[in-house]
Amino acid sequence: MARDPERRFAGLTRSRAAERPRPRRELAPYPDPTVVELRNVSRTYGSEPPVRALRGVDLVVNRGDAIAIVGPSGSGKSTLLNIVGCLDRPTGGRCLIEGTDVASLDEEELAAVRGRLLGFVFQTFNLLAHRTVIENVMLSEVYRGGDRTGRRERAMEALERVGVADRADFLPGKLSGGQQQRVAIARALTGAPSLLLCDEPTGNLDSANTESMLGLFDELVAGGMTMLLITHDESVAARMPRRTTIVDGRLSEHV
Repeated sequence: MARDPERRFAGLTRSRAAERPRPRRELAPYPDPTVVELRNVSRTYGSEPPVRALRGVDLVVNRGDAIAIVGPSGSGKSTLLNIVGCLDRPTGGRCLIEGTDVASLDEEELAAVRGRLLGFVFQTFNLLAHRTVIENVMLSEVYRGGDRTGRRERAMEALERVGVADRADFLPGKLSGGQQQRVAIARALTGAPSLLLCDEPTGNLDSANTESMLGLFDELVAGGMTMLLITHDESVAARMPRRTTIVDGRLSEHV
Protein backbone atom coordinates (compact mmCIF):
# COMPACT_ATOMS: atom_id res chain seq x y z
CA MET A 1 0.00 0.00 0.00
CA ALA A 2 1.02 3.64 -0.42
CA ARG A 3 3.26 4.94 2.30
CA ASP A 4 2.03 8.15 3.94
CA PRO A 5 3.83 10.96 2.04
CA GLU A 6 4.29 12.97 5.23
CA ARG A 7 6.14 10.11 6.97
CA ARG A 8 8.13 9.36 3.82
CA PHE A 9 9.17 13.02 3.44
CA ALA A 10 9.97 13.37 7.15
CA GLY A 11 12.20 10.29 6.99
CA LEU A 12 14.09 11.64 4.01
CA THR A 13 14.45 15.01 5.69
CA ARG A 14 15.91 13.46 8.85
CA SER A 15 18.41 11.43 6.83
CA ARG A 16 19.46 14.51 4.88
CA ALA A 17 19.81 16.52 8.11
CA ALA A 18 22.22 13.90 9.48
CA GLU A 19 24.51 14.37 6.50
CA ARG A 20 27.02 17.14 5.99
CA PRO A 21 25.23 19.79 3.86
CA ARG A 22 26.15 19.42 0.21
CA PRO A 23 26.51 22.27 -2.27
CA ARG A 24 23.20 23.00 -3.93
CA ARG A 25 22.95 21.50 -7.38
CA GLU A 26 22.28 24.06 -10.07
CA LEU A 27 19.49 23.12 -12.46
CA ALA A 28 19.17 24.81 -15.82
CA PRO A 29 16.28 27.28 -16.18
CA TYR A 30 13.24 25.66 -17.75
CA PRO A 31 11.39 28.06 -20.07
CA ASP A 32 8.40 25.81 -20.90
CA PRO A 33 5.16 26.73 -19.05
CA THR A 34 4.52 23.09 -18.08
CA VAL A 35 5.76 22.31 -14.57
CA VAL A 36 4.35 18.79 -14.20
CA GLU A 37 2.95 16.39 -16.77
CA LEU A 38 1.56 12.97 -15.94
CA ARG A 39 1.05 10.71 -18.95
CA ASN A 40 -1.06 7.59 -18.39
CA VAL A 41 0.46 7.12 -14.94
CA SER A 42 -0.37 3.97 -13.01
CA ARG A 43 0.83 2.65 -9.67
CA THR A 44 0.29 -0.93 -8.57
CA TYR A 45 1.40 -2.33 -5.23
CA GLY A 46 2.49 -5.95 -5.12
CA SER A 47 0.23 -7.23 -2.39
CA GLU A 48 -1.99 -10.26 -2.89
CA PRO A 49 -4.18 -9.43 -4.66
CA PRO A 50 -2.32 -6.46 -6.22
CA VAL A 51 -3.64 -3.00 -5.37
CA ARG A 52 -4.08 -0.63 -8.33
CA ALA A 53 -3.74 2.72 -6.58
CA LEU A 54 -3.56 4.83 -9.77
CA ARG A 55 -5.08 3.94 -13.13
CA GLY A 56 -4.10 5.81 -16.28
CA VAL A 57 -3.81 9.27 -14.72
CA ASP A 58 -3.24 12.21 -17.07
CA LEU A 59 -2.59 15.67 -15.65
CA VAL A 60 -0.84 18.82 -16.83
CA VAL A 61 0.14 21.49 -14.32
CA ASN A 62 1.22 24.71 -15.98
CA ARG A 63 3.09 27.54 -14.31
CA GLY A 64 0.60 29.59 -12.30
CA ASP A 65 -2.02 26.81 -12.07
CA ALA A 66 -3.66 26.17 -8.71
CA ILE A 67 -5.35 22.77 -8.77
CA ALA A 68 -7.37 20.95 -6.13
CA ILE A 69 -7.47 17.16 -6.20
CA VAL A 70 -10.42 16.05 -4.10
CA GLY A 71 -11.31 12.50 -3.16
CA PRO A 72 -12.18 10.23 -0.24
CA SER A 73 -9.73 8.19 1.81
CA GLY A 74 -8.20 5.41 -0.28
CA SER A 75 -8.95 7.10 -3.59
CA GLY A 76 -5.27 7.44 -4.61
CA LYS A 77 -4.61 11.02 -3.47
CA SER A 78 -1.56 10.19 -1.38
CA THR A 79 -0.11 7.93 -4.07
CA LEU A 80 -0.47 10.73 -6.61
CA LEU A 81 1.26 13.16 -4.23
CA ASN A 82 4.06 10.65 -3.64
CA ILE A 83 4.73 10.40 -7.36
CA VAL A 84 4.55 14.13 -8.15
CA GLY A 85 6.66 14.79 -5.04
CA CYS A 86 9.38 12.34 -6.18
CA LEU A 87 8.76 10.16 -3.13
CA ASP A 88 7.62 7.19 -5.24
CA ARG A 89 7.84 6.05 -8.85
CA PRO A 90 5.02 5.01 -11.18
CA THR A 91 4.80 1.41 -12.34
CA GLY A 92 3.46 2.60 -15.69
CA GLY A 93 3.35 5.83 -17.67
CA ARG A 94 5.56 8.87 -17.25
CA CYS A 95 5.90 11.68 -14.70
CA LEU A 96 7.75 14.69 -16.07
CA ILE A 97 8.79 17.59 -13.84
CA GLU A 98 10.02 20.57 -15.80
CA GLY A 99 10.54 18.25 -18.75
CA THR A 100 12.55 15.57 -16.91
CA ASP A 101 11.15 12.06 -16.58
CA VAL A 102 11.77 11.44 -12.88
CA ALA A 103 11.79 7.67 -13.39
CA SER A 104 15.18 8.12 -15.05
CA LEU A 105 16.73 9.81 -11.99
CA ASP A 106 18.71 8.19 -9.20
CA GLU A 107 18.05 8.96 -5.52
CA GLU A 108 20.51 11.85 -5.35
CA GLU A 109 18.98 13.44 -8.44
CA LEU A 110 15.47 12.96 -7.02
CA ALA A 111 16.60 14.69 -3.82
CA ALA A 112 17.89 17.59 -5.91
CA VAL A 113 14.50 17.90 -7.65
CA ARG A 114 12.66 17.83 -4.30
CA GLY A 115 14.99 20.40 -2.81
CA ARG A 116 15.07 22.86 -5.68
CA LEU A 117 11.72 22.57 -7.42
CA LEU A 118 9.17 21.36 -4.85
CA GLY A 119 7.76 22.75 -1.62
CA PHE A 120 5.75 20.52 0.73
CA VAL A 121 2.96 21.47 3.15
CA PHE A 122 1.34 18.69 5.20
CA GLN A 123 -1.61 18.30 7.53
CA THR A 124 0.68 18.33 10.58
CA PHE A 125 3.23 21.07 10.70
CA ASN A 126 6.47 19.11 11.34
CA LEU A 127 8.09 22.04 13.16
CA LEU A 128 10.93 21.35 15.57
CA ALA A 129 9.61 22.25 19.02
CA HIS A 130 13.01 23.30 20.43
CA ARG A 131 13.81 25.62 17.50
CA THR A 132 12.42 29.11 17.02
CA VAL A 133 10.14 29.92 14.13
CA ILE A 134 12.87 31.53 12.07
CA GLU A 135 15.28 28.67 12.81
CA ASN A 136 12.67 26.19 11.55
CA VAL A 137 12.40 28.11 8.29
CA MET A 138 16.16 28.49 7.94
CA LEU A 139 16.67 24.75 8.44
CA SER A 140 14.88 24.06 5.16
CA GLU A 141 17.87 25.59 3.35
CA VAL A 142 20.28 23.61 5.52
CA TYR A 143 18.60 20.39 4.37
CA ARG A 144 18.84 21.54 0.76
CA GLY A 145 22.50 22.46 1.11
CA GLY A 146 21.79 26.09 0.27
CA ASP A 147 24.18 29.03 0.55
CA ARG A 148 24.58 30.33 4.11
CA THR A 149 24.84 33.92 2.93
CA GLY A 150 21.55 35.74 3.45
CA ARG A 151 19.82 32.67 4.91
CA ARG A 152 18.23 34.55 7.81
CA GLU A 153 17.09 37.38 5.54
CA ARG A 154 15.44 34.93 3.12
CA ALA A 155 13.70 33.17 6.00
CA MET A 156 12.39 36.49 7.32
CA GLU A 157 11.11 37.42 3.86
CA ALA A 158 9.19 34.12 3.72
CA LEU A 159 7.69 34.75 7.17
CA GLU A 160 6.67 38.24 6.11
CA ARG A 161 5.04 36.82 3.02
CA VAL A 162 2.76 34.59 5.10
CA GLY A 163 2.11 37.17 7.80
CA VAL A 164 3.96 35.78 10.85
CA ALA A 165 7.22 37.74 10.82
CA ASP A 166 6.31 39.12 14.26
CA ARG A 167 6.55 35.55 15.62
CA ALA A 168 10.05 34.89 14.26
CA ASP A 169 11.67 34.39 17.67
CA PHE A 170 8.81 32.38 19.23
CA LEU A 171 8.91 28.64 19.77
CA PRO A 172 6.24 26.76 17.77
CA GLY A 173 4.39 25.74 20.94
CA LYS A 174 3.57 29.40 21.58
CA LEU A 175 1.71 29.69 18.26
CA SER A 176 -1.84 28.79 17.27
CA GLY A 177 -2.42 25.96 14.81
CA GLY A 178 -3.04 28.44 12.02
CA GLN A 179 0.18 30.31 12.79
CA GLN A 180 2.15 27.06 12.85
CA GLN A 181 0.77 26.13 9.44
CA ARG A 182 1.80 29.56 8.13
CA VAL A 183 5.32 28.90 9.38
CA ALA A 184 5.27 25.52 7.61
CA ILE A 185 4.21 27.28 4.41
CA ALA A 186 6.99 29.85 4.82
CA ARG A 187 9.45 26.97 5.18
CA ALA A 188 8.09 25.42 1.97
CA LEU A 189 8.40 28.72 0.09
CA THR A 190 12.09 29.26 0.79
CA GLY A 191 14.11 28.61 -2.31
CA ALA A 192 11.20 29.75 -4.56
CA PRO A 193 9.92 26.29 -5.53
CA SER A 194 8.34 25.76 -8.93
CA LEU A 195 5.46 23.84 -7.32
CA LEU A 196 3.85 23.89 -3.88
CA LEU A 197 2.39 20.49 -2.90
CA CYS A 198 -0.23 20.69 -0.14
CA ASP A 199 -1.57 17.51 1.47
CA GLU A 200 -4.72 18.19 3.53
CA PRO A 201 -3.20 21.49 4.76
CA THR A 202 -6.33 22.48 6.72
CA GLY A 203 -7.00 19.03 8.18
CA ASN A 204 -5.81 19.95 11.69
CA LEU A 205 -7.28 23.45 11.78
CA ASP A 206 -10.53 24.75 13.23
CA SER A 207 -12.99 26.66 11.04
CA ALA A 208 -11.55 30.11 11.82
CA ASN A 209 -7.96 29.06 11.12
CA THR A 210 -9.09 27.16 8.02
CA GLU A 211 -10.65 30.32 6.62
CA SER A 212 -7.50 32.28 7.43
CA MET A 213 -5.36 29.66 5.70
CA LEU A 214 -7.58 29.67 2.62
CA GLY A 215 -7.23 33.44 2.50
CA LEU A 216 -3.46 32.98 2.43
CA PHE A 217 -3.79 30.44 -0.39
CA ASP A 218 -5.93 32.97 -2.29
CA GLU A 219 -3.08 35.48 -1.96
CA LEU A 220 -0.47 32.96 -3.10
CA VAL A 221 -2.59 32.00 -6.11
CA ALA A 222 -3.16 35.65 -6.99
CA GLY A 223 0.62 36.12 -6.82
CA GLY A 224 1.18 33.36 -9.40
CA MET A 225 2.15 30.45 -7.13
CA THR A 226 1.82 27.07 -8.84
CA MET A 227 -0.01 24.80 -6.44
CA LEU A 228 -1.37 21.27 -6.23
CA LEU A 229 -3.66 20.85 -3.22
CA ILE A 230 -4.99 17.48 -2.10
CA THR A 231 -8.07 17.43 0.10
CA HIS A 232 -11.22 15.51 0.96
CA ASP A 233 -13.04 18.78 1.77
CA GLU A 234 -15.17 20.13 -1.09
CA SER A 235 -15.27 23.62 0.46
CA VAL A 236 -11.46 23.77 0.45
CA ALA A 237 -11.28 22.47 -3.13
CA ALA A 238 -13.81 25.10 -4.24
CA ARG A 239 -11.25 27.86 -3.50
CA MET A 240 -8.89 26.60 -6.19
CA PRO A 241 -9.27 27.85 -9.79
CA ARG A 242 -9.01 24.28 -11.15
CA ARG A 243 -10.65 21.25 -9.57
CA THR A 244 -10.19 17.56 -10.22
CA THR A 245 -11.66 14.48 -8.55
CA ILE A 246 -9.94 11.17 -7.92
CA VAL A 247 -11.95 8.01 -7.27
CA ASP A 248 -10.54 4.47 -7.33
CA GLY A 249 -7.29 5.77 -8.78
CA ARG A 250 -8.92 7.53 -11.75
CA LEU A 251 -8.59 11.29 -12.10
CA SER A 252 -11.22 13.44 -13.79
CA GLU A 253 -11.22 17.20 -14.36
CA HIS A 254 -14.18 19.44 -13.53
CA VAL A 255 -15.37 21.37 -16.57
